[in-house]
Amino acid sequence: MNPAPTPEPDAPRDLVGIGIGPANLSLAALAHPLDDLDTVFYDQRPAFGWHPGLLIEGATIQVPFLADLVTLADPTSPWTFLNYLRSRERLFPFYFAERFHIHRAEYDAYCRWVCENLPGLHFGHQVDAVRWNPERDVFEVDFTQLDTDGEAEALGRTYTRNVVLGIGTEPHVPDALKPLVEAPGVPVVHAADYLDHRAALLAAEHVTVVGIGQSGAEIFLDLLRNRPPGREKLHWLGRTEAFAPMEYSKLGLEHFTPDHTRYFHALPESTRDRLVEGQWQLHKGIDAATIAAVHDELYRRTLHGGWPDAVLTPGVRVRTAGRIATTKVELHLEHTLQDSRSRLTTDAVVLATGYRERPLDRILAGLDPYMRRDHQERPRIDEDHRLVLDPSVTGTVYVQNAETHTHGVGAPDLGLTAWRSAIILNSQTGREAYALPSRTAFTTFGLTQRRHVPPPREAPALTPLVDDRR
Repeated sequence: MNPAPTPEPDAPRDLVGIGIGPANLSLAALAHPLDDLDTVFYDQRPAFGWHPGLLIEGATIQVPFLADLVTLADPTSPWTFLNYLRSRERLFPFYFAERFHIHRAEYDAYCRWVCENLPGLHFGHQVDAVRWNPERDVFEVDFTQLDTDGEAEALGRTYTRNVVLGIGTEPHVPDALKPLVEAPGVPVVHAADYLDHRAALLAAEHVTVVGIGQSGAEIFLDLLRNRPPGREKLHWLGRTEAFAPMEYSKLGLEHFTPDHTRYFHALPESTRDRLVEGQWQLHKGIDAATIAAVHDELYRRTLHGGWPDAVLTPGVRVRTAGRIATTKVELHLEHTLQDSRSRLTTDAVVLATGYRERPLDRILAGLDPYMRRDHQERPRIDEDHRLVLDPSVTGTVYVQNAETHTHGVGAPDLGLTAWRSAIILNSQTGREAYALPSRTAFTTFGLTQRRHVPPPREAPALTPLVDDRR
């Protein structure tokens, strides 16, 4: 028998956030000083965690520390990364470290600090459904409160005028490898769970890493550094045709600006789809420093003659896979350019096969009759990150990190998180709660886009200090 519902007060909130990853945490932090906004955020996990299985020692995030939760919208916020360092008495060490790209573990610790100090965040709350109540002109958000073991403890309901979805992404496992992941025995794990299985992977005689993006590179490097020279017994393969560096030129990075996001959103649907597919190297390549570190480690192992027992092969896809007895895995491989096939027997597999946006259909099933979709049945999302709903729905559903098909490769990028949060809050409050720049890139995307040259801004007049020592 289910516990009795425990509804919150009937007065609707202004905004309910579903999911507490970096996107909604940014929104909560920027909403905090807005006294006229009543918000609450739910997440089914017991506590914040940012890709905990990939917090490999030394791994850094691919954006500068200024791309924290708030700085690019409000550098005066108390929730900046620099203020986190100050609160930990680490500001001077960071200053002398001259570090522009911080460690992943440090970004995770920073976000945990925000969660520990920011009110209105409720972990252990699993949102089950979102419905529109036309009689009251509010959304009903049903949730299950979970105990420390993840078991249902109580049911609840919140009423709200608006909802923001920040449920993030989930690990992607290719169909050919799903049976291996789900079966016990030989370790076949997604990169998202790498650190949980690291000891078993290091103990395996032969390990294969599938996927040659950033996560695959970091995992291959970690395995390589911790296996004996001459007996590495590693394979690293993936479908991409090269171990390609991520685009990191200064003008290339302007694809992660609000200017490009607006340009992309205005393109026809079919054009957007083609463009995203061709821009993979903007976000799916490997950081040049990581590529260099892999090569340096391989080269170091040739100093005394011989080559490391490591095979690195791009342009390879896994057609099928199966277990041999209970101790090994056999991968059936195909080289896409050679049109050749072979088999690889291995003792463990790490799938660095990326992430996919979590489908919104389950949580928004109650809103399906009101949703407007594109030609591929994906939700239509307007420029301000709002689901396009039937006009009879007077409330708004915002989405974060689920709009690559409408907003481009910058949608999941941490560098646009604070800007997107500010857009949502300005839309929500109906005023300029956060002043945003009118231009953010030197590149003019498109011939018909208005070229705007902002006028020079004068520094605000400062009140002179009064010397009252007389």
